[in-house]
Amino acid sequence: MPVANDLRAETLRIAGHGGDDIEAYLAQPLGDGPFGAVVVIHHLPGYDEASLEITRKFAAHGYLALCPNLYSRDAPGAAPQDAAAVVRAAGGVPDERLVGDVDGAAQYLRSVPTSNGKVGVIGFCSGGRHAFLAACRLPLDAAVDCYGAFVVEPPPADSPLKTRPVVDLAGGLSCPLLGLFGIEDRNPSPAETAALAAVLEERGKSFEFHTMDDAGHAFFAVDRPNYRPEAANQGWPLIWGFFGRHLT
Repeated sequence: MPVANDLRAETLRIAGHGGDDIEAYLAQPLGDGPFGAVVVIHHLPGYDEASLEITRKFAAHGYLALCPNLYSRDAPGAAPQDAAAVVRAAGGVPDERLVGDVDGAAQYLRSVPTSNGKVGVIGFCSGGRHAFLAACRLPLDAAVDCYGAFVVEPPPADSPLKTRPVVDLAGGLSCPLLGLFGIEDRNPSPAETAALAAVLEERGKSFEFHTMDDAGHAFFAVDRPNYRPEAANQGWPLIWGFFGRHLT
């Protein structure tokens, strides 16, 4: 899909879990469509500039894209790093709330007049786990897990996160799944992603996993030392091809 130069982006409010009014960032290509749609789930550092830039990237590639601020309730008006610290200290985003917020974002995207009705989800870091969780609990058309930790194994004992493994939900996976991982990552480790692949294979789910050489966690993050251009440049075409097959 060619990159578009004309798009519109704005901050708005949507109905999240339990009907809560939460902040979200919508980016959309200009034109009549119809367009596939993507819910962008931000990483643990929060609803930050990098996450909004990724949301615009999807619009530039011809998708309606919406990034809900998962920390809206916890630290309203706070800088992303401050809100992330509050949420981390509280143990992370509760799973039920996450599913409700992604459901609200997906419903909003389906209501956009230029939507073709298909919605995928992508998440990075903690958002990768969230993308898998959402795809196991909601009717979606495609899901991308970018190095989501704690899908198979629990957090270390000294971690403030209270999340639990969600691999037991794999039987409910509602759509094809793309997983992008780093060979040097430890959360998730290659052994964990292999274990997840085995569970998905056993349950007859449609998935494809790619593990990038010379890359660890957060290799897509252009604003962090973890960034690995070669791995990211391999990963993005896989994402465009995957969503192109399932959302257009």
